[in-house]
Amino acid sequence: MKFGLFMYCTIGRRHELEAGMAGCKPELYQRMLDEIARYAAFADEAGYFGFGHPEHHLQLEGFEISNDPCLMAMWLGQHTKKLKVITCGFVSTANNPLQTAEKITTLDHMLQGRFGVGLVRGYQARWVENYKVKPELTAVGPWNSKSPEDDLNREYFGEFVDVVVKALNNETLQHRGKFWNFPPLDFVNPHEHPVYVNQGSGVDADMRIEEVGIAPKPYQDTIPLYGGFSQSLTTAKFWAKYKGRPIVLSGKVDFLKVLWSAWEEEAKRHGHDVRPGDQACWGGIMVCAETDEKAWRLFEDMKWFWETWAMPFGQGFPELLVGSPDTLNKRIEEVSKAVPIDEAFLLIPQGLHTPEQITESLDLFARKVMPNWG
Repeated sequence: MKFGLFMYCTIGRRHELEAGMAGCKPELYQRMLDEIARYAAFADEAGYFGFGHPEHHLQLEGFEISNDPCLMAMWLGQHTKKLKVITCGFVSTANNPLQTAEKITTLDHMLQGRFGVGLVRGYQARWVENYKVKPELTAVGPWNSKSPEDDLNREYFGEFVDVVVKALNNETLQHRGKFWNFPPLDFVNPHEHPVYVNQGSGVDADMRIEEVGIAPKPYQDTIPLYGGFSQSLTTAKFWAKYKGRPIVLSGKVDFLKVLWSAWEEEAKRHGHDVRPGDQACWGGIMVCAETDEKAWRLFEDMKWFWETWAMPFGQGFPELLVGSPDTLNKRIEEVSKAVPIDEAFLLIPQGLHTPEQITESLDLFARKVMPNWG
């Protein structure tokens, strides 16, 4: 089992966030970047396999100031040598799928294969409404679950992922869909350009653009695909088509068994070979300390963060990997006996805790938990 880290890009400590408008304070953003670089370098040396981050915008309050996913990926890559950077992920409602595929392959090259990517539907309406690429789309969450808006978002997401995967895996493509047409229908280049015909592909002698393709092609044979923080069987089965793994931060073991089984059955239906651990990734909020009592004291700030920030979006508490190394080893053993786990993601209280607190937790976990599962 491999262990990776995930952060929300929280800009400050609890008292700094409570003071308001923390996201607009340059000194806090500089400190956050410095601390993230420190954690990434530490994790790289300690044997963590990856470091993940989301995409969110317009974060005046600073709880998740993780705007450009490409820039943050390169910041993490700049301060590491071995671990994978996992952008999880590009929000479909705010991104052109062809351009997203191009960004993915570019990052894959710049990181020389140390890259994995998630694609997600978008749940924070304030910024999605300002950044969305199609006017009919909306953010989705418990407030509009199983509604026409949810159905349309899911339909759009399916087409978005299909275009991204086609672009990653084919030299050129033509896509005709409900939401996107690549290239545009009946598009003729407005001027002649012999290179398009003589050295390229997809353009005929009359300058009609029949197909387009992204460059570069991926560095890796297969870029790892993730579905961000899913607790839906529908989403799990969707990702099985592409052999992408949902990241499931749930402590409900019976549900995990059902999800793992549903993914595997669907993946095999699409002709994929399935190894143990391919089905999904697992994890939760992690705080490791010498004693359970100390770990739960440290967890208080993360508890406040979750109740203050995540719950209004409809997110209940995920799995809580909070405790001493013995406690965490026992919990990981319990879950790994129920479902095979290849990759586990540890959501850390980055920003809320001091560098000393974070690195102490990561070091203790790396020394007294990770060796039992390597």
